[in-house]
Formats: sequence, C-alpha cells, structure tokens
Amino acid sequence: MRRYDLPIIDAVTVVLASLAGLLLGAVITGVVVTRRSRGTGVDDGTPAVGARPRKREPMPAEIVLELLPTATVLVDVNDNVRLANASARSLGIVQARSISVPELRQLVRAARLSGKPQSVEIGLDDGGFPRRVLTVGAQAHLLADGDVALVVDDLTEARRVDAVRRDFVANVGHEIKTPVGALTLLAEAALDARDDPEAVHRFVTRMQREAGRLSRLVQELLDLSRLQGGEPLPDTTEVSVDAVLDEAIDRARLVAEVKRIELVRGGDPGLVVTGSESQLVTALSNLLDNAVAYSPAGTRVAVGVHQRPGAVEVAVTDEGIGIEPSDQDRIFERFYRVDPARSRETGGTGLGLAIVKHIVNNHGGEVTVWSRPGAGSTFTIRLPIAPDAERDVAPAGQQLAVQIEKAGGS
Repeated sequence: MRRYDLPIIDAVTVVLASLAGLLLGAVITGVVVTRRSRGTGVDDGTPAVGARPRKREPMPAEIVLELLPTATVLVDVNDNVRLANASARSLGIVQARSISVPELRQLVRAARLSGKPQSVEIGLDDGGFPRRVLTVGAQAHLLADGDVALVVDDLTEARRVDAVRRDFVANVGHEIKTPVGALTLLAEAALDARDDPEAVHRFVTRMQREAGRLSRLVQELLDLSRLQGGEPLPDTTEVSVDAVLDEAIDRARLVAEVKRIELVRGGDPGLVVTGSESQLVTALSNLLDNAVAYSPAGTRVAVGVHQRPGAVEVAVTDEGIGIEPSDQDRIFERFYRVDPARSRETGGTGLGLAIVKHIVNNHGGEVTVWSRPGAGSTFTIRLPIAPDAERDVAPAGQQLAVQIEKAGGS
C-alpha cells in the first residue's frame, strides 16, 4: 500500500473517537475474557487432537463487534491480531494475523509503550485499479491485560465535504473578483461614453464577453463542488463508450470547424463502463475543448479508445503547443493555467482539467498526460471496464476503421 501522511485529527474528533474507542475496548475485553473463561483462547476453528469437531456459537459481544461500521482490531503483546471485524478486513488493514499498515503498527506499539491512547490520521492507497484512496483516523488503547484495541474510522467523506466548503469559498473570492471588477469598470466607461454610440457598442460587447466568462466560472465552480460532494455518481448505469465519444465530438465540432481542425476517431468499438454518462461526456468534452483551443489551425485532434485488461482507455491527442515538464504535475490543480494570457484569449477558467480529474477519480479511474513542448499532448483517461463486459479484443485489422471528420467540409 502507498500511504500519505495527513494532518492530525482535530480535537472534537479525538474526543468522540476516544469515547467510541473506550466503548469498543470494553466490548473486545468482554469477548476475550469470556473466551478465556471458557478455555477457548483464540478460536481459529481447528479442533484439538482427538477431539470431536464442534461448532462454537458466537457470543453476543462478538456479533455486536462484527456488525459495527467502525473497523476494530485486537492486537496481543506479540503484535498478532487476535480479533478483527468485517470493517477492518474490508479496509485492508489486516492480513492473516498481522496489521498490514506500518503506521498502524507503530501506533499500536506507541500505545503499549506509553500506556496512553494514541491517535493519528493517515491516507491509504492500495495502489490497485480501480484506485481507492481513503482518509482514516485511528486510535489505539492499551487494555488491562496488555492487549491493544485499535479503532479505525473511515473519514474520507467527511474530509471531502470539509474541503469542498473551504475551497469553494476561497476559489470564489479569488477568481470571481476579476470579471466582476471588469464588468464594473466597463459599465462606468459605457455610461461616460453614452454620447458615442461606437464606444458604447465596444464597451457593451466586452461586458457581454466578461458576463459569459463569469457565467462559465460560476457553473464550473458549482460542477466541481458537486463532484466533490456527497453523491458524485447519482445516476450510475452501464455506459456505452461509443455514445460518450459521439456526444463529446459533436460538442467540439463547431469550434473545430472554425479553426479547420480535423477530429479523428478510432479504436475498439462496443466497450462499456459503469458510471454517469453525463459526467463522462463532460470530462471528454473538456479534454477535446482544450485540445482544439491550444492547437494551431489546420492541425488534427485524435480520439482513440482501446480495451486493456480490466480497463478502457480513452486518449485525446493534439498537435498543439505542448506542456513544459515543470507544468505537467500541476495542470490538474484548480485555476492553474500554463499560459494565463492564452487562457484569457480562449475564455478558459482554469477549472476544466480539475473537473476531468474529479470525474475520473469518482469513477475509480485515473487520468494521465504525456506532452512535449512544440509536439502536442496526449491525455489518457483509464476507467474500469463494466462487469461482464470484458471480451477478447479483435486483431488490429478487424478493429473499427478510423473515422475522419474533416472540419469545414474539406
């Protein structure tokens, strides 16, 4: 697992988690004491030599522990796992009879050495695909017999909602003031030039452009906040990748025609993913819009879709200005612009790629970029293929023939 250190749990969370941990510790202690009083110790389901196999009925405390949504683990003095409920196993923090996360092992040892409750907040990334990144808060409590009760809460959703609220206020304050200020100045200039129809027309035209920019900015801020919110995929269904490509290319066609840019499409047909069709169309449209906006007239933008083991890859390649290596790690940040002057010309808000990243992450996928200055860029979206939709890919000669849409009828 890859892990990332995160800030320590706030005071209120610590207090609440401490109370929950003490309660869970009491339940665990009751289970262990009852087992020991019955002489069973740790029941691994293996009968003693010469004994008749028997099925031990779970105790009420064990049933309660298993049903708790909070991950709970009991660790003995040798750092072996004595008990682990279903939530702990689903988080992947327990493997066989060991705690698999080094930070949690250290937390258990710190609690044993200090004799005091210890807490930490960490990030868990299993490194697999579909990717699952979690934020968890953990507490370790030393029990009277030397065992340590480890309580782990999944804080991912709570932290995401907090980030949405904080970032939305900060982003609105920072970004909206520019078009609002421009509208104010242009309105004053139009009033001062009311006797000059030509000047009024020029100022009003610029006001209209700034108002459109402001509208796009507000809408994208709302979209980004919604994507980070509690229900990022409200209408999850099986989605045809061909349908997503059709809609996204259709949206980009008009601007491409104006710049005489070819839209080229090819790859494997009939692929299916699970998720929200509208969100996936938005993500691909944003990539196509960027590719067209940052490509010279008369060039080509290609969209390719291919099946990979357990995944579907959609790549958007342009012949544009490219991106410097120093900028490639930051282009998915909110409001980050590689070329601010060019972004103003194209009306970009700096939120398009951030929206792409959140949509893809919410679908359990990942988005990557390859680029070289002066040689164009390739953005690749990788999504989990729908269950039961994976199939053998036809040989290259039998795949969907490349379709070329020549802008402007050329």
